[in-house]
Formats: sequence, structure tokens, C-alpha cells
Amino acid sequence: MLGWDGAGWSWMMLMPVVWIALLAVLVWAMIVLIRSGASDPSAPTAEQLLDRRLVNGEIDPEEYSALRRRLRGQRRAKG
Repeated sequence: MLGWDGAGWSWMMLMPVVWIALLAVLVWAMIVLIRSGASDPSAPTAEQLLDRRLVNGEIDPEEYSALRRRLRGQRRAKG
């Protein structure tokens, strides 16, 4: 058969593995892209949310001060 040594069968067996690997890489890339876009820069910060809660009367000034100090402490611990 003109140099046919049966190597085609091994490629036929390997192709599903190649396609599964390619699909897995594409799914992984999509997950990474979605997660990296999850942090919306237009979303309000914790301080802005806290300010809004004070203005809306959801918390009193004492609780606001305590939460604000806690946020500052967390920011210092990270940075």
C-alpha cells in the first residue's frame, strides 16, 4: 500500500485526546477572562457604600466611625 505502515491508526486514537485538551484550554481561558473582568472599576468602593448607608440612615454615626476605622485598618494590613 505504498509505504502504509499503519501509523494512521495511532493518530486516529490520539485525535480525541487532542480535541479534549484543546477544549479544556479554551474553557480555562474563558474562565480566566471572565474572572479578570469581574472587578468592575465603576463599582462603588467599600467607603462609598458605607457613606451611602450613613446618608440613607441605615447606620448611625457611631457605627459609621467604627466601620470606617475597620476599613482603614484592613487597608493598612493589605498595603
